[in-house]
Amino acid sequence: MLNKKIQDALNKQINYELYSAYLYLSMSAYFEDLNLAGFANWMRDHFQEETMHAMKIFDYINQRGGHVELSEIAKPDHTWKSAQDVFTNTLKHEQFITSLINGLVNLAREEKDHATESFLQWYVNEQVEEEATVNDILQQLKLIKDNTGALLMLDKELKTTINAQTTTQ
Repeated sequence: MLNKKIQDALNKQINYELYSAYLYLSMSAYFEDLNLAGFANWMRDHFQEETMHAMKIFDYINQRGGHVELSEIAKPDHTWKSAQDVFTNTLKHEQFITSLINGLVNLAREEKDHATESFLQWYVNEQVEEEATVNDILQQLKLIKDNTGALLMLDKELKTTINAQTTTQ
């Protein structure tokens, strides 16, 4: 059975994961407005991924005999200056989520909850991948600057990448 401190912290993390999903859906809408379908699909894919992250914690709390308590999800941003601005914000957000996951791992260690610490290792590894992927796209956008042709090529590449990932899952 989960202790109350761990349960409360995991419930907060569910909220952060759902906020992440909501944020990425807002970013997807931003890219749809710009007719950048590849970027929009990439963000929509990450919306689904973040929802899955939340549900994984949801299921874990229930599996450990805890109680899931959902809270209000904050309204995400919906305006950005550019694709680069979106990905700069995305990287900052992923780094924030990484800090939260690290805090959960530290709490699990303090509480000597080895099962939760083990469970959270998947998230630790996932965050390394998330930050690296977002940073790769951000660095490409920095190279592109105001080159519309290059932006459209990256958009096409992102659409192809997402479609390939979706069909293999």
